[in-house]
Amino acid sequence: MSQYDYIVIGAGSAGCVVANRLTEDTDTTVLLLEAGNPDTKPEIHIPAECISLLGSEVDWGYFSEPEPYLNNRKMFCSRGKVLGGSSSINFMMYIRGNSSDYDRWQELGNPSWSYQNVLPYFKKSEHSSRGADPYHGVDGELSVTDVTSLAPISQCFIDAAIALGYGYNPDFNGKKQEGVGLYQLTVKDGKRHSAAAAFLVPILQRANLTITTGALVTRLLFEDTRVVGVEYLQEGTTLHRVRANREVILSAGAFDSPKLLMLSGIGNANHLQAMGVPVVADLPGVGQNLQDHILACVVQAATQTIRPAVTSNGIEVGLFLHSKRNLETAPDLQFFFGPIQFLPPNYVPAASGFTGAVSLTRLQNIGNVSLRSLDPKDAPMIRMNYLQSEADVQKLVEGIKLIRQLFQSSAFDEFRGEEIAPGVNVQSDAALEAYILNTCSTVWHPVGTCKMGTDPMAVVDPELRVYGIEGLRVVDASIMPTITTGNTNAPTIMIGEKAADLIKSSHTKQTPLTECNIQNSAYSSI
Repeated sequence: MSQYDYIVIGAGSAGCVVANRLTEDTDTTVLLLEAGNPDTKPEIHIPAECISLLGSEVDWGYFSEPEPYLNNRKMFCSRGKVLGGSSSINFMMYIRGNSSDYDRWQELGNPSWSYQNVLPYFKKSEHSSRGADPYHGVDGELSVTDVTSLAPISQCFIDAAIALGYGYNPDFNGKKQEGVGLYQLTVKDGKRHSAAAAFLVPILQRANLTITTGALVTRLLFEDTRVVGVEYLQEGTTLHRVRANREVILSAGAFDSPKLLMLSGIGNANHLQAMGVPVVADLPGVGQNLQDHILACVVQAATQTIRPAVTSNGIEVGLFLHSKRNLETAPDLQFFFGPIQFLPPNYVPAASGFTGAVSLTRLQNIGNVSLRSLDPKDAPMIRMNYLQSEADVQKLVEGIKLIRQLFQSSAFDEFRGEEIAPGVNVQSDAALEAYILNTCSTVWHPVGTCKMGTDPMAVVDPELRVYGIEGLRVVDASIMPTITTGNTNAPTIMIGEKAADLIKSSHTKQTPLTECNIQNSAYSSI
């Protein structure tokens, strides 16, 4: 049986970071296992092709169970199945979240996860095109850039929002989050800069790193309650076993990390026994606490061609605000705008037009992930419970009304054609609610299913060690106790950075990064 110091399961946003940082020590050996294939598909690297990746061979293509509050629709749950994970198929938006997100994590029993504590890890990863300042780093591997070829109509959205009284925000990842402005992207030299491109490609020559693709991990291997290795299928046929002398790091994401834990006997004892899985550790929180963002779109035809540049992800500007205009709390609405026609659930960009979308950053619903069968090749059962709260539905209704107001601004006079969706005949609140239930979409930000904390439903402790198990940590978006305000890729990379320090410090005398002394108001973002 082959042996390594560490085995990392999943070469996604967090797993790539962990593999990079652990192999900085030439005496430390790491095996990185990825169920998908290398990121050789050309469309992966072209920002404008990101929509074409949804549902492709580099996507797990999961669907939720029928959603009871969405007319029993099954929600498409895209997840990357390729080196780089979802960072290789996402829309490349770099949003860290709100400072209060992380202060809340600390309040929930997670010392050293406050905003002040995590900011150094955001900066550590970042190579910002804006240069170094108290909020941004330039020495990191991940290229973070501004939109370089802004479509003229995207400026119209900014002008319209300012005309309605929303302030311009030059940096959603800076002193504050609220306002309208340009999104920053993980793009380098006009190409997608995924976690694989940023953290793996530069270190492929390291002799102490082994990367194996097409490797579906089927279960964890134990000696008593200590994880000592993993079993995996190579290209779906050949079964391998490998040993970890120090730790196994599970970075398979919010759907597959809890799935693998349950297949290995870690989870709610009643569910495991019902599925015929021997119980190793009764952790009722495994697969629970599933959180995500959801959006609804307004799609408008354009009177002239406004297609985005090939280096654009199609979503160039945005707006963060609080639905009650309460500046003392984090924004609960996030808006996206771009020069494409984008209407879920088909996700196929149509003829020339533009789209505004409103996303809820603070949904009141909580979902869960459970086992469908004992076959590791089977998708997990995903239940989101989207829009269980009528208050959430009403926020989306108000968000659509605001987008319509923005689109009717004089700033759009040069470009505005007919409204394609919801359509001019959909005006009443009841009609808008029906439209939302039939067309709303996830923003593909699932988190929380192996949450970090100290309460009875926590799966990992504040150092990301699985309760009741030795030699096993979970390091990905599933450890978030609560979802962050905005896109979740940047926070997941941060989790990988901080976890690598925690792992190193537990085996060496390394001191983790110190906190940043930046004073912000309650609604400021990172």
